[in-house]
Amino acid sequence: MPAAPGLTRVLTRYADGRSELSLDPDLRVFVADLVRPYGLPLREDLLAEGVGHAYEELAAGLLAEALGPDEPADVLIQAFDSPDIRPGAPTSLALSRSCAGTPTALALCDQGTAGAFAALRAALAYQRTGVARRAVVVLAEQTALHHQPPEPVTLPDRHCAVVLVCETLPGEELTVRQDSGAAVGRADSAESVESLKSVESVAEEVRRQAKALGEGAAVLLAAGLEVPGLDAVRVPAGQPFTGLWSALAERLPGWRAERRPVLLADFDPRLGVLSTLTLRAGPPS
Repeated sequence: MPAAPGLTRVLTRYADGRSELSLDPDLRVFVADLVRPYGLPLREDLLAEGVGHAYEELAAGLLAEALGPDEPADVLIQAFDSPDIRPGAPTSLALSRSCAGTPTALALCDQGTAGAFAALRAALAYQRTGVARRAVVVLAEQTALHHQPPEPVTLPDRHCAVVLVCETLPGEELTVRQDSGAAVGRADSAESVESLKSVESVAEEVRRQAKALGEGAAVLLAAGLEVPGLDAVRVPAGQPFTGLWSALAERLPGWRAERRPVLLADFDPRLGVLSTLTLRAGPPS
């Protein structure tokens, strides 16, 4: 089988504490300018205390660990859901200087947990068109939101970054799918019947993809995704954006050694997007 885009490395790193940038007075000015048109109050307590982590600090060392000096990247895509604390600076450009080569740097946000899969799809598209031989995806989330959101949001328990390296692998089949046709409402609302049907359709699609991978497939489900009757590893709650990928970083080496196909699945109920990744291993090295 000819070489195709594959996932060669997945690394993750947690961090405690804060970045000194969390005490930068420009952070307050920047956030205030952003939220003023929407009438949202600042979290003055968090700004005064200095909390949060800069994504460049979280991910730069991990990038250097993932890619050696003789492994230049052609494309770097940063994806996040919770905002960075570095005021106004394009972190993806800063991160592009933390790896060999001069990669095209992009950032992707405002897609909920589907954003990680969307970034990976974009990276694979660059590879398939021949623009990039090696593409890198950087996922990051940090614990602080310096304004009061208009509705409750789930923030991570810890700062975390994940780096995924995409390169060609003989025989490997890597597929990322996203389906936006499964919007769900609240099961206790007037739309409960339609909501339950949608939830069932999401679960059925995950079961279908797992069955297509064959017996022995390893299935990894994001926190909050319920698929009754499916033998799967459930990611604990606490890291809404990076948790699924951190779990993949931990388990993928063992699954590859066992020659098991892999399925990752996540569902963002706010957007109604089901995202899946399937990975069939290439021949033994």
